[in-house]
Amino acid sequence: MSTQHSAFSAQKEYMLELGDQSLTFRTGLLGNQADSTTLCQMGDTVCMGNCTMSSKARGGVDFLPLQVVYQEKYYAGGTIAGSRFRKREGRPGDDYVLMGRVIDRGLRPMFDKRFHNDIQLFCTVLCYDFEHEHDVASANAANLAVALSGAPADGPLGSVRVGLIGGELVLNPSREARKRCDLDMFLTASAERVVMIEAAANQVPEEEVLRAIEFGKKWAQKIAKFFAGIQKEIGKPRIVIEEEPVKDEVMQLLKDWVLPAANKAIKDPLPKLERRRIFNEYMDGAAQKLEEKYGSAEGNEELQALYAKAGQLVDKIIKAEVRRLILEDGIRMSSRKVDEIRPIGALVDILPNFVHGSALFQRGETQGMTTCTLGAPGDKQLVEGMEGERELHYMHHYNFPPFSVGETSNRLFVGNREIGHGNLAQRAIEPVLPKEEDFPYTIRTVTEILESNGSSSMAATCGSTLALMAAGVPISAPVSGIALGLISDEEKGKYVILSDLQDEEDFGGDMDFKVTGTDKGITAIQMDIKIKGLPDSVFKEALERAHDGRMQILKTMLAALAEPRKELSPHAPRIETITINPDDIRLVIGKGGETIQKITRELDVEIDIEDSGLIFVTAKNGDSMQKAKEWIEGIVAKPEIGKVYDCKVVRIIDGVGAIVEFLRGKDAMIHISELQWQRTEKVEDVLKLGDEVKAKCVEYDPIDGKTRMSLKQMTERPEGYVDRPSGPPRSGGRPPQRGGSRPPRRF
Repeated sequence: MSTQHSAFSAQKEYMLELGDQSLTFRTGLLGNQADSTTLCQMGDTVCMGNCTMSSKARGGVDFLPLQVVYQEKYYAGGTIAGSRFRKREGRPGDDYVLMGRVIDRGLRPMFDKRFHNDIQLFCTVLCYDFEHEHDVASANAANLAVALSGAPADGPLGSVRVGLIGGELVLNPSREARKRCDLDMFLTASAERVVMIEAAANQVPEEEVLRAIEFGKKWAQKIAKFFAGIQKEIGKPRIVIEEEPVKDEVMQLLKDWVLPAANKAIKDPLPKLERRRIFNEYMDGAAQKLEEKYGSAEGNEELQALYAKAGQLVDKIIKAEVRRLILEDGIRMSSRKVDEIRPIGALVDILPNFVHGSALFQRGETQGMTTCTLGAPGDKQLVEGMEGERELHYMHHYNFPPFSVGETSNRLFVGNREIGHGNLAQRAIEPVLPKEEDFPYTIRTVTEILESNGSSSMAATCGSTLALMAAGVPISAPVSGIALGLISDEEKGKYVILSDLQDEEDFGGDMDFKVTGTDKGITAIQMDIKIKGLPDSVFKEALERAHDGRMQILKTMLAALAEPRKELSPHAPRIETITINPDDIRLVIGKGGETIQKITRELDVEIDIEDSGLIFVTAKNGDSMQKAKEWIEGIVAKPEIGKVYDCKVVRIIDGVGAIVEFLRGKDAMIHISELQWQRTEKVEDVLKLGDEVKAKCVEYDPIDGKTRMSLKQMTERPEGYVDRPSGPPRSGGRPPQRGGSRPPRRF
């Protein structure tokens, strides 16, 4: 016992009451070879955050090499996952990639910009109780892990989720409650300011969003202040970044050389690539310019270090000039005004209607082509995770090839950025999609970014709206989106918001604030910043500016197509629904799926059946649709006594009668006595295998489904015809009941 106590003696536990919720944090128990490891528990949901840093800076980089890995573990949800052939967890699903990005976006701006060591943050869900959301627990485990690691990051940070349900704001709503939220916001804040927002909304007005931000900030700050106390108690000493300052003489030399050309390039209405070419020439030539002044660096380590970072110094000078012009003169790239949106263009039907819907959206040098494809209900995407399975009836996929920015790259597959941008556009559109019961199609939109100079995700949102309307999807309202930037001077307390970001304003600015919505309200928000938080006043102005920009963009979009088309593309599949008794589903499927496979194979249709008895038939043309519908209706139809049916002879039973098929797969007996009025000696005298005849239903047993048909009753009874007296059943007739039960009849 003493050994066990010694092994875990470093464990510490801290508890925070957050409204009516409790958060428990543990350190010192697990993963002690990482720079820091923390556990966060909410209810029975337990998540682990591990922070590890390399001992040296990565060479040749001028950015923070931070990697956040969000890991789902199927055991956390009490399941064994995957196919029959794969049980180990693989690459994280898109939801977990997105959550890792959300955590990253909160933490990244808090780091010292001179810190270039590799830092890896693992977020692992160890237990999930399906009520307390693991993303909130994981984010706070990660926030505390960074705070305790000694990393050169300001903070600490706290993260919360805010829900708006029936007009009431809810802190960290449960998984079930989130389904009822009109606003679902994830917010991260330091003890002073909000640093990250990710939200999905159902056309929520701006004032309600502002109220939610203030509400979430209050609770996130409580967590941040709580973490600050833990950091003070057990946190590792913070790493100090020491960097030899560049001499003023050197910076002045480069400024005098660069600024005249840079100033002109910023103000002139140049294409992005031309402006970037000018900047690159100065960056590439900076070392040579310094060498002209200070001579060869051979054998001089100080000069070698200076020349190695000369290009970076020029880049900083250019970015500083972009900021200065905006803050002091109100002049931005291409001499635009701060609230000016670049020229907008919108076209629909950019591709032939074999593509069910297509649109091209252009804003300045950002261009996205979006297509809309309609599929059967069975085309839904099945998403599997530790939470179980769910189906997506709408998907948006975003592709950002390197040629869109005039570059080459060996990374040709979808990365985390594409997943994130695609999801933002998807969340923007989801609130206006028709309900599945009204429009049962599976919908996929794909945006191909063909040019990019700022805010391509908003081009994807606008293009998706147009493509959906062009395809005839009855969306409830069109959605537009805009990206806002920020240039700030925190010492002077000056903040300038920019509408419609482009190139250097994005790279050198302080904020990327994307807002999508309809004329009724907001549908999605994504806020990333590069400074350590925003004043509250910025949010109000940003949302007002975003509203004005969205309405301006929407006006151009609606000039291209004012409303969803009333008819689908002639090449889009057609879907009809049939409602049957759930007990009859087995009849439509058939033994081993034989019946349904026959229908789909012969008619080239798709059939999807729900447990409720709702059947969706998807066909490429009306003729196939009608035949499939009649086939299914025939299968589930109940024979009516006295009604005449088309029948086909499928079996002859000597001396007994014939088995005929009717109503697409149902069998009935025509007894030999029902073939004709006169006595029949042989069935083959009247019917042969394969004959197609009309026969009248004379008996139907709803219990066992047995049916008897008659040929003779299709004609008038002959004059003077006398019925034969009844007697014992003929061979093959119904046997007498024994033991109180009747065995099934076989035909």
